[in-house]
Order: sequence, then C-alpha cells, then structure tokens
Amino acid sequence: MVEPQEKSAGDARAERYNPRESEPFWQGVWSERESFASRENDTREPYYVLEMFPYPSGRIHMGHVRNYTMGDVVARFQRAKGKNVLHPMGWDAFGMPAENAAMANRVHPREWTYANIAAMRKQLQSMGFSLDWGREFATCDEDYYHRQQMLFLDFLENGLVTRKTSKVNWDPVDQTVLANEQVIDGRGWRSGALVEQRELTQWFFKISDFAEDLLAGLDTLENWPEKVRLMQRNWIGRSEGLRILFEIVDGGTVEVFTTRPDTLFGASFIALSADHPLAAELSKSDHALKAFVAECRRMGTAAEAIETAEKKGYRTPLTVRHPVIEGATLPVYVANFVLMEYGTGAIFGCPAHDQRDLDFANAYGLPVFPVVLPEGESAETFAVTTEAYTGPGIAFNSGFLDGLAIDDAKEKIASVLEARTIEGAPQATRQVNYRLRDWGISRQRYWGCPIPVIHCEVCGVVPVPKKDLPVRLPEDVEFDTPGNPLDRHPTFRNVDCPQCGAPARRETDTMDTFVDSSWYFARFTAPHADAPTIPSLADKWLPVDQYIGGIEHAILHLLYSRFFTRAMQKCGHLDVAEPFKGLFTQGMVTHETYRDAKGEWVAPADVRIETSEGVRIARHLATGTEIAIGSVEKMSKSKKNVVDPDEMIATYGADTARWFVLSDSPPERDVQWTEAGIEGAWRFVQRVWKLVNDARAVIELPAQPGGGDAVASEMLKVAHRATAHVGSDIAGLRFNRAVAQIHEFANAISRFINEMDPSPAEVRIEALRVAVTRLVQLIAPMMPHLAESCWRILGYESLVCDTPWPEADPSYLVDDTVVLAVQVNGKRRGEIEVAKDAPNADVEAKALSLEAVARILGTNPPRKVIVVPNRIVNVVA
Repeated sequence: MVEPQEKSAGDARAERYNPRESEPFWQGVWSERESFASRENDTREPYYVLEMFPYPSGRIHMGHVRNYTMGDVVARFQRAKGKNVLHPMGWDAFGMPAENAAMANRVHPREWTYANIAAMRKQLQSMGFSLDWGREFATCDEDYYHRQQMLFLDFLENGLVTRKTSKVNWDPVDQTVLANEQVIDGRGWRSGALVEQRELTQWFFKISDFAEDLLAGLDTLENWPEKVRLMQRNWIGRSEGLRILFEIVDGGTVEVFTTRPDTLFGASFIALSADHPLAAELSKSDHALKAFVAECRRMGTAAEAIETAEKKGYRTPLTVRHPVIEGATLPVYVANFVLMEYGTGAIFGCPAHDQRDLDFANAYGLPVFPVVLPEGESAETFAVTTEAYTGPGIAFNSGFLDGLAIDDAKEKIASVLEARTIEGAPQATRQVNYRLRDWGISRQRYWGCPIPVIHCEVCGVVPVPKKDLPVRLPEDVEFDTPGNPLDRHPTFRNVDCPQCGAPARRETDTMDTFVDSSWYFARFTAPHADAPTIPSLADKWLPVDQYIGGIEHAILHLLYSRFFTRAMQKCGHLDVAEPFKGLFTQGMVTHETYRDAKGEWVAPADVRIETSEGVRIARHLATGTEIAIGSVEKMSKSKKNVVDPDEMIATYGADTARWFVLSDSPPERDVQWTEAGIEGAWRFVQRVWKLVNDARAVIELPAQPGGGDAVASEMLKVAHRATAHVGSDIAGLRFNRAVAQIHEFANAISRFINEMDPSPAEVRIEALRVAVTRLVQLIAPMMPHLAESCWRILGYESLVCDTPWPEADPSYLVDDTVVLAVQVNGKRRGEIEVAKDAPNADVEAKALSLEAVARILGTNPPRKVIVVPNRIVNVVA
C-alpha cells in the first residue's frame, strides 16, 4: 500500500469524508489482494449470486447501478457469513445495435463493442462491486462462441435441434427476420418498412419437447416471484381439450381443437387460419380470398397483435354439418384471429362464451346462442349481446348436456363424440395442447454466433466437425448493402463439404442472441475450460442461488435458460434441471420529466428547481425560462430524464449512490431519483464518518473501572438487535428495511456518545466499541468504501470485507419487559410497561395507578381486575 493514499483514505483528522480519495484507494486494495476471486479449492459452502449481465451500449445507467448494487450487497453479506461466493461479470455482446453502429459510423462491430465494454467496465469498477473480474468474458469472444457452437452440435446429435419451414416476420429493406417485438404497427422497428410474412427454412431448438417438464418445474421454484411463474405458465399454455372432426357438406372434414367442447351446442361458425391448407386450396381459384390471406399475413406473427386487431373474416363457399344438432350446418370462414400454430389452425366459434368469437359474430351478423347459464339468471331471459359470458354456470339449450356443470358437460360431450366415427375415425379425440412453440434461432445478420453446419448438395446438412471449430466470423465485411454480410462473403460462404469434399455452402445465418444469454451462467463456473463446462464445477455452483434482473425478462430469457439447463443435462454438460434457485425482479429507477415551451424534453442536469409559496417551479439553467414539470417516468434517453452515474459518483461518491438506491423504497418497486434523496444519502455518509470519529475519540479516553451498567447493557442490546434485524433483512432482500434499522442504530449510538461522561466507565467504553464496530460491519455490504475507511479509523489492520458477519447474542434479543394495554370496561385507556411475567398483583397495582384509570374510578374500588399475563389488563368499574 502507498502510505500517502492510505493516510488520506483512513485519516481520522479529516473532518469530512472524501470519497474521491477513499473510493479509488480501496478499489485498488481489493484488486491488488484479489479479495473477491472465487477459488475452486475453497472448502466453504458455495454461494452463487448473479445479476443479469448487461449489453455493452457504452454507458451504464441508474438501472444498472440499482441492479448491481443489490447483487453486490447479497454477495458481500454471504461472503461475511462464511460462504465461498461466486459473483462474476460478463457482457451480452452480440446483436443488431453493433451492426447498426457499423452502418452509421463506419466502424467494425467488434471495435465498437469492445470499446463500449472497456468504458462500461471502468464505470462498474468505480462502483466498488465485489466482482470476480478474473472470470469476465463477452459472448462475442471467440472463446465463448466456440463453446456455444460445441453445444449446438451436441444438441443436434441428441435430437434437440431441427430444421423446418415456418412463418416469420420479414423486413424487406433490412432483409432480415424480425422478432414480434421488433414489429411496430406492422413496420420494421429500424427500417420502417411494411413487414411481410414469409415462409423460411430455419433452425429451431426443440423446446416444445420439454413443455410439460418446464411447466412442472415451476412448482419447485419456491424462491421465484409468483407473478413470474404465472407468466411462464401462461406462455407455456397447457390446455386440455378435444380434437373434433366436422364433416364438410360437399365431402371431406375439418379438424378443430377446442378447450370448451361443452359449448358445442352454441356454435355458429367455423373459422380457419389464413395459413390453413383449406384456405390455401380455396384461394387458388378465389382472388378475393387470396387478397384477404395476403392482408392477414401483413399483420405480423405476434399473438398479441392478432388478439387486439379488428376481427375480420372471409366467407368461403364451404359449410359443415353440426356434430350434435341434427340437420344444422355451420358456415366456414377464413379469419385473421385464428393461428395455424395453435391446435389445428381451425376453431368452432361459440360467440356467447368467447369474446373474440362474439366480436366476429357481431361484425358479420352471425347468431349468438347462450349455452352456459350463470347462477341466478333465468333460462328464458338470459342473453349475450356485446360481452361474452366466460364464467361458471350450468349447461342449457344444450340437449343431452342440459343441467350439467361445465366440467361434467365437457366429460359428457367427449364421451359421446369419442364413440362416434366419421370416415372410419373417431369424431373426437382427447388431447393436451401447449401454446409453447419451438424456438427459432436463425437470424440473418453478421454480428452473432455462426451456426456450425454446412449445406452439401450430395450429403445434405453436414455438421462442422468439432475439430474444425470455431467457425469464426470474418473480419473483412461490409455493411453498405442491406442484408446479411455473411451471405455476400465468398470465402466464408463457399467451402468444401467435410464429408465428401464437394463444393458446398456454409450456413450464413447466425444464432439468436437469446442463445448467448441462455447458458452464460454455466460458463462462469469454468470460464476458461476447453469444453462448454466442467460438469463437476457446474454441479458445484449451480443452480444460481440468487439471480437478480428486470421483470421484462420474465418469459423468454428465463424460459430459454431453463430449457438450456435441461438440454445441457441431457448432453452431459451438467446435472441440474433448473438454472436459478432464487429470482428477484427489481423495480425501475424513475425521474421527473421536463419540457420547454416548444415541447422539447429537457435533461435534469439543465434544470433548476425553485419553491415559491410551497409550489415547485422548474427553470432552465441556461436561460432562466420556466419549464413544465411532467410525470415521473422510467429513466430513458428519449425523454432525457436520465441521471449520469459518473456525475453522481464524481459529486457524491459511489457509496452515496448505492445507499440511495437501496434506501428509498422496497427493492421490488420503482425508486424515484430526487436531488433531495441523494443529498439525504450524502448527509448520512458524512454522519457515519463523524459518528465513527467521535466514537474513536471516546474509546481513547482514560476509562474508569466499573461493573454492571444498565445504560451499557441497553446499548449492547440495541447493537445485537440491529445485527439480527439487518442480517435478516439483507438475507430477505429487504434492503430498505435494513437501511431503516441502520439509521435507528446510528441514532442510538449518537445518543449514547452524547450522554457519555468525561471520564466514562470502562463498561460503557466497551459497549461503545462493540456498537460502533458493528455499525461499520452492518454498513459494509452497502457502503463498502466508507466501511473500510471507518474500519481503519477504529484501529483494525484487517479489511472489513474479510471480516465475518457479527453474531447476535440471543440473550440480548429477549425482551425483559412488556407493554400491556389497559382497558376500563372494555375501552382502552392507556398502557403500562412491566417486567415480563411480573406477578399479577404488581401488574394490577401499576394499572390502577394510571391517571386515566384513577380518574374514572374516583374514590370507588374496581369491581374486578382481569390480568391476561403479558398481554392486557381489563378493569371493571
């Protein structure tokens, strides 16, 4: 250590804490000592804490600060509790933004990405996070995507990969597939071009094979938020129903899947997907239908967009026979709200009991037949007009189902239809369906992990031999022309077949970046291994004990990661099914928005807030003109309501920013960034600094001998209770409550110091030493730089980050007094504090001495006094 720096970092003579000197100093000490490196020969219990790794956009934001601070508190706390903690950091570094930057700035995606990583690494290190930087990697590192290609080949060999044709969103300008989320109002999110639906042959991971297992596994994830588990259940979408054959009047059948066969008597139409084979066949000779199908395909493939779009249909010349109403027929439509990917691509419409069907029926003048009667309604008068009834009830207007509850009606209709045949096949078959579809991983872009296969006209699809991996991204690519540069790169695209040696074509699609983030947590367990994992180490560390990240990743990222662990387990890379034991989804960081007279957004750094007669007024710093104060919203560049973490660190220090994001609100809720809040956190930092300096001055006073002391005992009780409460709150991720406990603890120490005699008793000095030492240990996970400086002030030569979490003595946690409510004739009149388990006579005497009780009784004795030990006293006047 460098002596001048050490002195400034822990110099008790400094009246104010200086984070500009202290924070870089301690970060250097931790780095030099490798304080947070995880070692495999460590015999302590392993504990793995991980925050969702960032995309290297070039700057961290306050959301990063909050997310990584929470994880860091957990990591430091568990380390202090004696665990061997793994707390790594990496970069989710492939993806379109790098290619967009290449096109806009004429810079190679690799250069742009690694420059951003360097900038963000420096920012994260300035926050003092206890990260094991020796395990760092980026998903665009050749070493990482080499192992990802190995996984792909293993999945392929084990039947977990398939290649098939599917419908995709196609941007005709950027010439790439777009995810549903990248289609906005029917247009590509970047090009603005009208999106087309195309049939493309692509690579898929067979996640649907694990649908039931993924669903059942949710029941084991007790430390996940219930809302996340529910979102995943809905996305997997298990449904039990019937596949029913409807007979076409002119010959043939249409197969329908339904989860509500009990409503079959209420059917008024059949609807086909625009991609149904019957629709395709009919459109060959019907130009109007062909145009309608094309219109449906311009909607994109997002289920949400289809669900919310106006319900449209095209009446075909087909009719089908009603399966349970003799002589009745149903018209057949092609409809824009029916998905080919779910069920059979055909439905029967029961408008009275499905809102989509009702909207469609009302638009096309189709009849509405209620067949489920709600409790309390009359069968003669119950009707459905604009709102479908989807609740419980009994079947009516339903022939042989009348009077049955919904579940009983489902069973009855299934039994009846299963016994019938059409063209030699049962008219109905029971089936379990899932909404979950196989994961299409093909992307037509350069900056991604190459898919390691070769297409040979002789041999077909040939996996790249593992000895030839990695398939490297070529450096000499150009982005002047839309589309995938790999398609235009002759030396990458044109290769010899590894099996027969004939000229062949390399796969030019790259992997969806969700693949990169679906196994990185496993790679962290052995980041330099030649194989994707070292199974023994993966099994040692996984599942991640505490995973922290935004709710926006509740479905795809987490579901894909859960699939990957199962796939890697099947291929022998690890032996766990679930990747994350505990999951915490933190709230967002918000800020007021500001707009000038022209309606332009104004950044908080350019705004001065004044208060006049209790009213807040915002003014532009440069011009002094008044600015409109808008709503509090998530920090975003588009609305300029962002706060630069670098500016906060430069002004207040990292510990102040850390303390603020932990203290203002429960961590699962949004936190509003305010100047008053950050200044309050800064004042507390200075207060702790002063408190520790004041305590050291008292501790160094000459002590007077002395035995037991009630005041000292009370201070020790407060210290031990704070230790227990703060530890419990951090373990439970109740960071704001831990902060509140520390505030109260600091207040108690301050009062204790202020009441100290000039020549204090030795027992009080010792109580103060214990209390202030514990205060520093309790703040250490949250404000680690301040804690190290204070630790040095108190004379400790070790690092507080290496110090075990203090134990709470159980004897100090037991209350020796209780507060009892006192009632007179059943009405509360006050309370008394008495020794725990005090004799009833003592409790009664103290209760009768209360002024309120004495005033009511006057000169008369009470008729009766009822004492419920340690709970309540009731006086009967």
